[in-house]
Amino acid sequence: MCGGKGFGMTSPSTTWGRAMLIVYGLPGCAACILFFNIFLERLITLLAYVMKQCHERRIRKIKDQHQNGQAKNGGRRPSEQSDDDLENWKPSVYWVLLYLGISATAIACTASAVYVHAEKDWSYLDSFYFCFVAFSTIGFGDYVTSQDSTYDHQYLYRFGNFIFLTAGVCCIYSLYNVVSIVIKQFLNWAIKKLDCRCCVRKRPRPRRNAITPGHLQRQMNSAGKRNNGPGNVEVTDYDSETDGRRMSDEMISMKDFLSANKVSLAVMQKQLYETSQHRHHSSRNGVGQGLSQGVGGLAMLNNKLQETDRRD
Repeated sequence: MCGGKGFGMTSPSTTWGRAMLIVYGLPGCAACILFFNIFLERLITLLAYVMKQCHERRIRKIKDQHQNGQAKNGGRRPSEQSDDDLENWKPSVYWVLLYLGISATAIACTASAVYVHAEKDWSYLDSFYFCFVAFSTIGFGDYVTSQDSTYDHQYLYRFGNFIFLTAGVCCIYSLYNVVSIVIKQFLNWAIKKLDCRCCVRKRPRPRRNAITPGHLQRQMNSAGKRNNGPGNVEVTDYDSETDGRRMSDEMISMKDFLSANKVSLAVMQKQLYETSQHRHHSSRNGVGQGLSQGVGGLAMLNNKLQETDRRD
């Protein structure tokens, strides 16, 4: 059988037979898997069609019971009240799992009853065991059907054996696919629960930024918490969560570099604004020649020198 071992009672013994097995084995197994997948898709489509028809019949029955106008359908036909697209009527994976389990069990029980009657040395438990091994494509070969020389209604028995094996393999293969989906959903749910309960990270303590000394960093932090001047140049503090992720002797990350430079650029913007205001004030009073009238780095340097002279 496809996907597992054979029964073991027949095997190719010549070189050409083994070569032909390799040639047709790969496309044959692929075609069997495709057939099983199509079977599962058609089964789900059939269930969706049945659910849709049952819903439309229920609506039609309600409409027939309320012909006096007590229950209004808005002038629409009963079939229009339900979505015509079968994609919206596909059943839940758990219902498909239940239907496939019931179908596989029913086929196995029916086939076991036939095998008990046809195979004289088999008990019902042996027959059921053979059904599971054969339907799941394991094929140990310890129990094999149609090995006697004569059977009652031999051709009918072999045809029924073919039908049982084909239907059983389709149901069990589809059941395995649905079970794998359920297991995946359960694992995803368990991982989310473990992630919520066990993987909660503590917020790291802020450390000194490696790009600036401690006193400059404190100055920038204080500058980032206030509104600077009448020009409404507001400086926003950088993200403190990045400080706890890096030791002082490690290389600075790009995020920390941009955060620190954001504060530096904001402070420089504030100083440029104050310098320009000082220039306009000086020009109105008629004083302030040379470097005191500039705007930019030279003006900032000139202001610092003037402040030093006044303190001296």
